[in-house]
Amino acid sequence: MERIQITVFGPANSGKSTLVNALCGQEVSLVSPIPGTTTDPVRKAIELPYGIGPAVIVDTAGLDDASLLGAERKRRTEQVIDTTDIAIVLGADEASTQALLKQLEDIPLVHYRQGESVDGLLQKIAAALPAQKESFLTGRLVREGSTVVLVMPQDSEAPKGRLILPQVQVLRELLDRGCIPVCCTPEKLPTALASLAAQPDLVITDSQAFAKVNASIPVSTPLTSFSILLAAAKGDIHSFAQGAGAIEQLQPGARILIAEACTHVPNTEDIGRVKIPALLRKRIQPLEVDIAAGNDFPEDLSPYSLIIHCGACVASARLVRARIKKALRAGVPITNYGMALAHLQGILDRISLP
Repeated sequence: MERIQITVFGPANSGKSTLVNALCGQEVSLVSPIPGTTTDPVRKAIELPYGIGPAVIVDTAGLDDASLLGAERKRRTEQVIDTTDIAIVLGADEASTQALLKQLEDIPLVHYRQGESVDGLLQKIAAALPAQKESFLTGRLVREGSTVVLVMPQDSEAPKGRLILPQVQVLRELLDRGCIPVCCTPEKLPTALASLAAQPDLVITDSQAFAKVNASIPVSTPLTSFSILLAAAKGDIHSFAQGAGAIEQLQPGARILIAEACTHVPNTEDIGRVKIPALLRKRIQPLEVDIAAGNDFPEDLSPYSLIIHCGACVASARLVRARIKKALRAGVPITNYGMALAHLQGILDRISLP
């Protein structure tokens, strides 16, 4: 279950940090009468009552920060908007807050007044939560009793002693839906298939193993990837599919943006920084590739011919959709790792979408 991000916005010294500490029941943010005490966004994971559940409370810098670093602090505050599910607004009458409200668009707002009880605020937050629709990563691809083979490479990118989050999420969902999951590595796929009484109802693989897995299963067996399932759940699968097709229009000298929602230390088998650029360069030379990790997503997308986004396993759906919207507004095609790898390996039309 994704954590709801609740962000507190307002002018300097409006009580944002005091409120965050009160909501969390502990000293999360430094409280001081000196303007500009909070600089970067401060985050605290917490479990909240009244049906809110797992959440992240975010404290932000004052919107009217006039210090030498004020513009940079404001930029970092505005970056948080893309990941905000509920906005708590203080100092609603201030000019800086009014300007911010225009940027919040469809984000549910909760206005807080000094002296309001935390309990009352929590009830307002609970009432503002968007209705949650039951949905599945695997969508209509499976039903109760379906046999599903999960192909999970255990290379140097795989975390030692554990599975990556999308694999865990899909495996748990299949169990909850009454399916029969069979797990293996690409090397053991033929053995896993041979152990089954009939061909599986679905094969889900890591996108980097698409070609090898596709060559090992019958054409009649539906095939998809963890990245594509996440793309459908968190983003816009149709925009991503169209973006993958834009790879064919890339010209020599094109500039590509690889966007990662998380931050990690890359290695020699990194999908976004190594494997995808290598596959692209087999088709197009020269090719310029930029990497944006974590919250570092360029404000100006006009220099790019294509954006390839990660699977966003640790990012919220709101962040992914905000980035898609920004790309489409800039007229830049956007796709994700799974779609791009399927296209580059010539099997995009073979992939089953949830």
